[in-house]
Amino acid sequence: MTAAVIASSSQLAADAGAQVARAGGNAVDAAVAACLVSMSTEPGVCSLGASGFVTLWAQDGRPITIDGYSEMPGRGLPAERMGQGAWEVELGYGGGMRTIVGPGSVAVPGGIAAMGHACERYGQLPWRDVVEPARVIAERGFPMPSNCRFYLDFCAEPIYGWDPHSASALQGPDGQIPAAGDTTRIPGLGDSLERIGRLGAQEFYTGELGQQLADHVSNAGGMLTRADMAAYRALERASLMVDLDDWEIATTPPPAVGGAALVAMMMLTRDVGVDGWNADAVARMVEAQRRVIEYRRDVLAASRDVDRDVMKLLESIRDGKPPGTSSETVHTSAVDSHGMGCAVTMSAGYGSGVLPGDTGIWLNNALGEVELGTGGLLVEAPGTRLSSNMAPTVARRSDGTVLAVGSPGADRITSAILQTLINYMHFGMSLEQAVAHPRAHVELTPEGYRVAHEPGLPMDACTLAQRPFDHVSMFFGGAAAAEWTPGTGFTVAGDPRRHGGTAIAG
Repeated sequence: MTAAVIASSSQLAADAGAQVARAGGNAVDAAVAACLVSMSTEPGVCSLGASGFVTLWAQDGRPITIDGYSEMPGRGLPAERMGQGAWEVELGYGGGMRTIVGPGSVAVPGGIAAMGHACERYGQLPWRDVVEPARVIAERGFPMPSNCRFYLDFCAEPIYGWDPHSASALQGPDGQIPAAGDTTRIPGLGDSLERIGRLGAQEFYTGELGQQLADHVSNAGGMLTRADMAAYRALERASLMVDLDDWEIATTPPPAVGGAALVAMMMLTRDVGVDGWNADAVARMVEAQRRVIEYRRDVLAASRDVDRDVMKLLESIRDGKPPGTSSETVHTSAVDSHGMGCAVTMSAGYGSGVLPGDTGIWLNNALGEVELGTGGLLVEAPGTRLSSNMAPTVARRSDGTVLAVGSPGADRITSAILQTLINYMHFGMSLEQAVAHPRAHVELTPEGYRVAHEPGLPMDACTLAQRPFDHVSMFFGGAAAAEWTPGTGFTVAGDPRRHGGTAIAG
């Protein structure tokens, strides 16, 4: 049996990954199985209608990222049908934010395609066996996670309350949203997973299920069509690479911007010294975040050639010039005893609120994530990949150690992974300490840049306005890290901010 270790967003998901590993699966099978459970059991936070990326690195190969992110819909629609059926809502989550919901905010979902591709090409078990744990859990019901219940306090009405199917699916027998820990069952979700497992990932796109999803959105005034679903393909890309001390780190390449932002921040921060997060190191890390976020906002968000502009960003840092300008999410990390590392991040954005009929599948609002600077619903021509903050990451050290790491958290993804990697690789913290350590995140507000931070970081040298938190918060992400070292075995860490789960098989 291939031994494996899994870190995921819940203990339920991590245990499912371990179950698949014990049945003969490798790190890819285990990570996908766990992620499918997370997508099925974290209502409001993610869903099967999500998109995302799988970064994997076999011991004897080069790292690749499977791009399963959202595409612009609208194939075959007349011009007057484009850009309709969506509206902006305000949420109190994270201190206040806005997003766009409704059928017009739904993009072509790519998560199922990416995970199916990963298992077919790099896994060891039949696809149906990988899907089965999620199907069983969805069918019998699951405890409402506390992080989901917390998020639903802010979004249940504005995002999930306007669609009758959606509102009904969230309600328990008493007509109320279940409390944290209460058994929750999403009607129809188990049946949808059964079809996806039995008929293959393509059922989600060209089968009766995929047609039902597309027809529902189109009939409700959105842009998603059967042609969009049928044309979708997961794409393999060479991962974006960066070094940190004696580690090689692989993450998501363009057109996603999350990996590029992570690499740029790391290049600007990696020579902070080895004394830990003193005031000067924190100030340097915060300034690196600010510079990269500014470039992302002013250049990458409006770019027509993201590959070119990412390379300009990284080259400017290598030349010693500072970069400048003239979804909610689930993550799973897994590694196995053959040295395979796999990191999977999936996001449905903040959710469109659309739940087609009896499918039990909420759809994404990838066209409505205003923090990515998309500039409205009509981003690109139909079929164009959208931008993403996600950055599932796999790293290797010269002694054969492999580390998989990632985080949910929208634009906090990159800052969470950045600080986790520096804590572990550069400052020498244990993996558990590296994940749990207080974090800072630079955010852009109408008044300008400010830095949100958890207690325990010395902020005296930071010149930005500050937003202090009085406790560690899921606002700062939920890093999950899994490592295997030849001779010494496994290390794993889940983030206490999201009550993440860990499991070892073998």
